This record gives sequence, C-alpha cells and structure tokens, in this order.
Amino acid sequence: MAFEVLLDQVGSLGRFQILQLALFFITIIFLYPHILLENFTAAIPDHRCWVHILDNDTVSNNDTGTLGQDALLRISIPLDSNLRLQKCRRFVLPQWQLLYPNGNFSNMSEPDTELCVDGWAYDRSFFSSTIVTEWDLVCEAKLQKSVAQFLLMAGSLLGGLVYGYLSDRFGRKIICRWCILQLAISDTCAAFAPNFLIYCSLRFLAGFCIMSSLTNLYALALEWTNPQSQSMALTLLSTAYSIGQMLLGGMAFAIRDWRTLQLTLSIPLFVFFLSSRWMVESARWLIINNQLDEGLKELRRVAHINGKMVSGEILTTEFLRSTMQEELDSIQIKASISFLFRAPKLRMRVLYMSLVNVMTIVPYYGLILNLEHLGRNVYVFQVLFGAVTFISRFVALWTLNHMDRQISAMLFMFLVGLFILVNTFLSQEMQMLRVALATLGIGTLSAALTSFGVHSAELIPTIVRATVGGICTLSTRIGATLAPLLMTLMTYSPHLPWITYGVFPIVAGLVVLLLPETRNLPLPNTIEDVENDRKETRNVEQEDTCMKVTQF
Repeated sequence: MAFEVLLDQVGSLGRFQILQLALFFITIIFLYPHILLENFTAAIPDHRCWVHILDNDTVSNNDTGTLGQDALLRISIPLDSNLRLQKCRRFVLPQWQLLYPNGNFSNMSEPDTELCVDGWAYDRSFFSSTIVTEWDLVCEAKLQKSVAQFLLMAGSLLGGLVYGYLSDRFGRKIICRWCILQLAISDTCAAFAPNFLIYCSLRFLAGFCIMSSLTNLYALALEWTNPQSQSMALTLLSTAYSIGQMLLGGMAFAIRDWRTLQLTLSIPLFVFFLSSRWMVESARWLIINNQLDEGLKELRRVAHINGKMVSGEILTTEFLRSTMQEELDSIQIKASISFLFRAPKLRMRVLYMSLVNVMTIVPYYGLILNLEHLGRNVYVFQVLFGAVTFISRFVALWTLNHMDRQISAMLFMFLVGLFILVNTFLSQEMQMLRVALATLGIGTLSAALTSFGVHSAELIPTIVRATVGGICTLSTRIGATLAPLLMTLMTYSPHLPWITYGVFPIVAGLVVLLLPETRNLPLPNTIEDVENDRKETRNVEQEDTCMKVTQF
C-alpha cells in the first residue's frame, strides 16, 4: 500500500487541495516577477555625454543665440558609423564648423574627443529612474548590469543546494516560509540600497531563496494531490508564472521609478508570509522521517477541512505504519546515490538530460532577462511573453498526446534556435518582425521545456527519481547562472551572446536524439529496468498514465 491510500482516506482532491492551490497560485504570481525585475529596474535608456551648453541649467538662451537642441548636439557629440550620436564620447570643444557643411575647413584636423568625464544625460521617456541612471552603469560600466543578474542566479544556485538539503532535513513548510520572508526583507531593503554594491548583495540574498520557495510550493502541492490530479495542479501553478510576467509588465508601465516598483512588488510578500502560517506540512515527508504523530495530526487536519470526519477518526499510528511500510523501505533504498554511479546507462541518461537542461535554460533566461536588446518597448515584450508562454504550455500538452517525446522536444528546440538566430541579424528598424520572432521564440522555448520535462520524468526510474531530479534541477540553475554571464561577450561582438543563445537549443535538440523514446511505454521502476532496457508491455495503472504529464 502507498501514501495514495491515506490520501483517499482524508480526501485527495477536496476543499483543502483547492484552497491550497489557490493560495500557492496567488503567491507564485507575486514571487516570480522578482526574478525578472532587472528588465525594468536595471533597464538601460538612451544616453549621451553630459555637455555644458546643453545640460547646464545656468546656461541661458542668450549664451547660445538662436541655436536649437539638434544644432547644439551636432557641435557637442560626435557621430558613430551609423550616423547616430555616440553614447560614450563627446567633443573636447564645441565644433562650430559642423554647422556649416559647405564651408572650407579642409585644413582642419580631426576634432579631439574625450570620455564622458562629467556624466551622462538620459532619455527618461521610457524609464524615469533605474539603477543604471542612478549609478551610471553605462559605457565602461555597462557590464555591471549583467553582474547583478549573474549574482541573482548564482544565489539561486547556492540557495537551491542549501535550502534543498534543509527542506529534506526540516520540512517543506518551515523552509518555504523562511524563504518567502527572506525574499520580502532582502528585496524591500534593495529598494533603499544606497549604492550598487549593497544592491547586488541584497539581490544575491533574494536569489538565494526565491527558487527554493517556488520549489517547496510545488512539492507541497504535489505531495497533497493524488496522481490523477497532479498534471492539472502543475499546469495551474505553471500558468501563474505567465500571469506573473504579465503583472510585472503592467506594473512597470504604471510605475516608472525603480525604487517604487521594487518596493511595490516586495511589500505583498510580507502578507504572503503571514498567510503561509496556514500551510499544512507534507504528511508524506513527516511519515517518511518517522514523525508519525505529526503526520497523523496533519492528515486528520486535512480530513476535517475536506469534511471526511469518519476517515479522520479511523486514522491511527498503526494504520499509518502498515500503510506506508513498503514506501518506507523503498525510501531507504533510494537514499544511496551510489546506485547512480554503478549504472552506466542511467548515468548517461542523467548526463544527457543535464546537458539539455543547461542548453535550454540558458536561452530562456537570456531572452526574459534581456528584453531591451530585442526592442525599446520592454513593457509590451513582458506582457506578450507572459501571454505566449501561457498558451504554449497547453500547445506542448497537445503535442505530447499526439507525437513522440523526442520529436516533440526536438521540433520545439530547433524552432527556438531558428527564431533567435534570425532575430539576431535583423535590423533594429524592423521592429514589428523582431517582436514577432522574439515572442514566437519564448513561446516555443516554453513548450520545449515542458515537452522535455515530461520526457525526462519518464526516463528516471522510480527508485531514484528524487535523487536524479535534484541533479537535473541543479543543472537548470547552472544554466540560469550562465545566461546573464554570457552577455559579457558583447564586449567582443554585439551579436555573439545571441548567436550562443540560438545555437544552444539546436545542439540540445540533437542531444535529445541520444535519449530513448518513452511514449506509451511503462515507467521504469528500478535501475535494472533501465540497464536491461526493458520495454515489455505491462498493465499500467491509471495512476501511472496520469503521472506522465507532470512537469510544466
């Protein structure tokens, strides 16, 4: 007998599960935007060097005669190869002769230029204030934005390791609550950061807990839901990511000051922390860790909420122990990671899955963290990306039901690479086409992640599913950490990061072909099933069928 027997006793999809999913859904909507905040709080507006005759408030109109702003810019700022104002240099002295293009100045030497020693003037039509305009993170310092995003993702990588262990050690609920509180405090304090170093430190602390809070919310939802409803629960929670993206785009459009936006998105997290006291700890985790009395208490609590009063009365410690005995024995076997290194076929599966995870997550975060490189109106991009990823999850579900796992994932990955590479070499003036391709790119990438998530879940034997799942999660966080770091390649070529983002998913699609097909095959239960490549058909219970489509 398994834990599902206990769920049937207390209610596997009743009032408690509905209320739990509703609370988690709303919480994720406000948690996820904190990963993408730098799209707006660290946006780089158009800028040029500060010049005395243009930007000094003490200069009167009489000082420059009747010259307009365009003429003053012409004599103050040199042009680049595209005949646009340079962003990082200015003339040492005003070049008045440039106002008379037909004049005879053949004997004059090339005018001297200098760096922006007095600072920069920013276009504030899109963003009234960002960390870039406040701390002048442009020109020689422009890569510091990527450093801030890298530290956020590095924090999520380390936090996943630390809080993942603590979650298995002390429980899902307490770690999830602590992570929400830590995120609320760190990002609220980031809104008042006096300098860039403190801001980066606080965002590192935010990244340390944000992915762990999301992971624990998923774990609690799944461990209180029966197999038949798990795909529905995961689909619902994954759509909260998309709604969170659209919420961020709308709020950023209404709130143009970065400190106010940061604060507005952080304050509600304190409310969610207070409401998280009503979370119910995973009874599965409690029982597996020999906390039978606590597990029995939580089961009776859920039975009461679901109106299963009779079932709650018959639950006893002996009933729990006898019901979960087989699962407890299985967990003892799963605890040893050494099985993974003794199985060559399983080891290669894990290697290939980790490679695919890295090469698909890198372009995903490369796109959603760098919207301004795709077009000026990042607000529209954010809302469009949220809407398209919302739809694409259901498209992926349809393809999984009608196509092989390999073909489905590979098709989406190839399309992602094609859209990114074509968009890389399009002119900035072709704005509508760039928006369309970028939107299709993030949509197909979301579908690719969904398809491969299902494929990888079906490749892992039940006995080591948790262990291998943790390794694959680690690989996704490595990819998320690399994504902003690759933007530093812009110092060599502005196209180089985007070429990398486009090539990665194409290579990932080829790696998928090295993995076996799993559609309509029974889930492997033991390592021997993988090593012996057992494909014999067996009677698959309804629970197994419904467990296939779970990762979105």
